[in-house]
Amino acid sequence: MDINLFDFYLPEELIAQKPSDKRDHSRLLAINKDTHTYEDRYFYDVVDYLRPGDVLVRNNTKVIPARLIGVKEITGAKCEVLLLKQKDGDIWECLTKPAKSLKVGVRVNFGEGKLIGEIVEEKEEGIRLVKFIYEGIFLEVLDSLGKMPLPPYIKKQLCENDRYQTVYAKYEGSAAAPTAGFHFTDELFDKIKTMGVTIVDITLHIGLGTFRPVKVNDTKDHVMHSEEYQIDQKSCDILNKAKEENRRIIAIGTTSVRTLEANYSKYGKFTPAKEETNIFIFPGYEWKAVDCIITNFHLPKSTLIMLVSAFLGREFTLEVYKHAVDEKYHFFSFGDSMIIYAK
Repeated sequence: MDINLFDFYLPEELIAQKPSDKRDHSRLLAINKDTHTYEDRYFYDVVDYLRPGDVLVRNNTKVIPARLIGVKEITGAKCEVLLLKQKDGDIWECLTKPAKSLKVGVRVNFGEGKLIGEIVEEKEEGIRLVKFIYEGIFLEVLDSLGKMPLPPYIKKQLCENDRYQTVYAKYEGSAAAPTAGFHFTDELFDKIKTMGVTIVDITLHIGLGTFRPVKVNDTKDHVMHSEEYQIDQKSCDILNKAKEENRRIIAIGTTSVRTLEANYSKYGKFTPAKEETNIFIFPGYEWKAVDCIITNFHLPKSTLIMLVSAFLGREFTLEVYKHAVDEKYHFFSFGDSMIIYAK
């Protein structure tokens, strides 16, 4: 498909620059997938669209301060490294800038020698394998030197890093946050549980597969980068039973969607796994696992709006997005939310 089919007009002032003062006070667009109707609500109203027996799936990955700014040892030139994925021990797959000058053997100094990164392999699209040299515990060193990897359209660093984490973030490893989960609070989860909704945690560490822009004109030419996910036996048992009993599986965020669909598509049922996926969901995809989606409003021509279009239909998705723009919803990571549900 031509990616221009997923374009829409978005005024720059609708790109959220900071999170809402209260997580669950962001706006919510509730969309009925069956009737093609929608209504404007607030996120704390999400409980009105849940019911006993539902299974709510969330991605409990935790963002690491993955953005490092340093200087090349020989020339002193400034450069930037974004950690994407741990490959083997102290070797990480990283997105680098300026990549052309970061050749094999080049060493980068971060934090006046507290952390050294040596380029050990060059890959395409600015990606390098970097071996880190340090003393102590790597994540502690990273925590002292790294910055939260906020998207480039957010102009200021946060005063509180935990606002770029979900309240249920647990396992460190992501280069970006599963932002649909930002709207939930512990109190809201307690309320949801008392309704008889089961909450299941899975893990997908977010890397280039989720946030890399599409640079081709046809979806068939876009290659998703792989990301690691993990789903355990207990979660699979809950999800498989829900399927057998025809109860709804509701995914919080596109990363949860991709994890569930990748796993179910591969095995024919939910199956424990720790592996990588590069699943790319766009219109024409045959849905197997997910019944409802909670997600934010995404970039024009992105893989994420393609995923939503695959679920909701392209034309209706663009109608919904036009309504969101007209009603001045906020977009992207710190923006507002939607729930796409079916009765």
